[in-house]
Amino acid sequence: MSCTVLMLNTDVQTCHIGVMYGLNERLKEKIMINRRTILQGTCATGLSGLLPLTQHAGAVEPKLLKISHQFPGGTIDKGDFRDRLTRKFAQDVEKLTSGALKFEIYPNSSLMKTVAQFSAVRKAALDLTLYPLAYAGGEVQEVNIGLMPCMVTSYEQGLAWKKAEIGRELTKLLEAKGVKIITWIWQAGGTVSRAAPVVNPDDVKGLKIRGGSREMDLMLKEAGGIISSVPSNEIYPAMQTGSLDAAITSSTSLISFRLEEISKALTTGRGKSFWYMFEPLLMSKEIFDSLPKAQQKAIQDVGLELESFALKMAKEDDLEVATIYKKSGAKVSDMDDASINRWKQVAQRSAWLDFSNRSAECDRFLKMAQAVA
Repeated sequence: MSCTVLMLNTDVQTCHIGVMYGLNERLKEKIMINRRTILQGTCATGLSGLLPLTQHAGAVEPKLLKISHQFPGGTIDKGDFRDRLTRKFAQDVEKLTSGALKFEIYPNSSLMKTVAQFSAVRKAALDLTLYPLAYAGGEVQEVNIGLMPCMVTSYEQGLAWKKAEIGRELTKLLEAKGVKIITWIWQAGGTVSRAAPVVNPDDVKGLKIRGGSREMDLMLKEAGGIISSVPSNEIYPAMQTGSLDAAITSSTSLISFRLEEISKALTTGRGKSFWYMFEPLLMSKEIFDSLPKAQQKAIQDVGLELESFALKMAKEDDLEVATIYKKSGAKVSDMDDASINRWKQVAQRSAWLDFSNRSAECDRFLKMAQAVA
């Protein structure tokens, strides 16, 4: 009820009181003035007290976005750098948007299964994921270019994709599928074995081995390996039970999944590797497009800033993995130009040829990737 109405009601009530008790006009007027003065003060106090409530009721609730990934969880300062990156991203975007965007992080595929995360982002059932893109090859076959053996052989080459034709076309393809790249992340990989080191193609003959993508598996099969396809977070139990003899994965995963506990040999990704994976932070395009422009800019700005963090951490893990495995008693080996060239010959007649023959678009993506020196 407004103060004006309250005061009018007060005047009427005072008149009634005057009639009931036979008050003279001067006395009724004094009572009305006093009651109005008291009520005005009450109204002023009441309205000022209600103001924060009115403002709170009209405030926009923060939008909560969920980030899922398959890697071990930690803190913003410790643990798998991919988990740390998602936490830094969440913290910095929340700060830039003054809390209008908030985030929940789901490591260890705790929100949904590993491979399913890409499809969920496409359908806007999941907001963001840090995802090994080649895992999505079953849905979008062209993205297997992101883990093509011997195609990318250095971080500099991988990161050069972003501004090259291959990067522009990959971005365009993913956005047409409902997925937006937020942070470009490349990781080198190494090979762990329960027995002898895997350095050259002859070393995989008869081994049950995991490559990480259809194309990587095709190369390993051509070299004589027996293929077993599992996500990197399932390598440990597979090697522990003997259903895998060897596996190739990123240096960071070799550390985070504690594979040194069940490995006798490591071939590192430091310096030289035939295994470089594109593992970006992805966002649902539908969700991104629904946000105000200022929030979109905050997401893109933070995503870009974190690329240098990802590169630094990936390179550090390439070195750290060797130290960890050596300390555990594993034999540590490295690849050289000669071994890379042997693998490349196997890759070209198997994985590259198969990919090129799958479709005209795959062939086009292969040629664009080859054009980046």
